[in-house]
Amino acid sequence: MRIAVYPGSFDPVTLGHLDIIHRAHKLFDKLIVAVPVNPAKKTSFSVEERMDLLRIVCGKEGFPNVEIDKVDGLLAEYARRKNVMVIVKGLRAMSDFEYEFQQALTNKKLNPELETMFLATSAENMFVSSSMVKQVAGFGGDISHFVPECISDTIIERLCGEKKPEA
Repeated sequence: MRIAVYPGSFDPVTLGHLDIIHRAHKLFDKLIVAVPVNPAKKTSFSVEERMDLLRIVCGKEGFPNVEIDKVDGLLAEYARRKNVMVIVKGLRAMSDFEYEFQQALTNKKLNPELETMFLATSAENMFVSSSMVKQVAGFGGDISHFVPECISDTIIERLCGEKKPEA
């Protein structure tokens, strides 16, 4: 069985993340979308909330071979425990590559059986990032072009503190 892991903070999930999940799930028998536990990092959503948002999005998209999980500790060790052979990383720009390449080399040193596969984000999502979504939402801007519709209201409620009126 070919198993891959797509790790990310997903704080919050964006259409760029969904693009990578959609494309990667077709390449493997099983794709684990994994949220790292990092108490030192300040996030807008808890690990459990991010996992719930990912479950909603992946359920809505109908990805039967996608599992949502969390990584507590080193990704290379997690991959070993889960029989993962490939880490999938999405790249938006060349600036992402330098950091991700360093991570790939580190993971390979820690787990020589582990490979890293880079997928370039589609052109329409190259500028989308969780940070940008948080900034736009924080100022009350329209984030509908950047996040999956099924979780948009949840994100707005958290980041703006306002509930969308019922229709």
